[in-house]
This record gives sequence, structure tokens and C-alpha cells, in this order.
Amino acid sequence: MAEQLYNGTQAAELATTWRRIRSADAAAVTRPAICNWRTRGHLPVAGLDEHGRPLYRLADLAHAEKATRPRALRLVGITTP
Repeated sequence: MAEQLYNGTQAAELATTWRRIRSADAAAVTRPAICNWRTRGHLPVAGLDEHGRPLYRLADLAHAEKATRPRALRLVGITTP
């Protein structure tokens, strides 16, 4: 069975769901943030869609969200232990 891949918009929606759980709805992840994660090496591209746009694996997306979470939460005034 093939692993599901997510485009930038879907990836941002998933990461926002995870981040909002941790931030009481204070933090969101935008599609440009997903592009920044890719550019900065936090999120590898797993494939391309029919239009040549990048696709991402769920596990890679979760790792990128976790890696960027502390700074994002600080930016909205939430400190983490």
C-alpha cells in the first residue's frame, strides 16, 4: 500500500491542528511556513504532484512541526518547559 503524501495546503492544515492543540488555538501554520520549513531543511520533499508541486510525508511533517514549535510558540507568547 502506498504511503499518503500531502501537498503544501494539506500539510499546513495538519500542522495547524497539531500546533493549536499545544497552543490553545493561539498558533497556526501557514502554507508559506511549510515552504520555509522545506527551504530551511526541516521538511524534505517526498514527491511531486501532477503540477510539479512538492508533496510531503506525514512523519516528515510531524518532525518539522516539532522542530519549529518552540520558536513559534514563543512568538505568540507561550513558553514551553
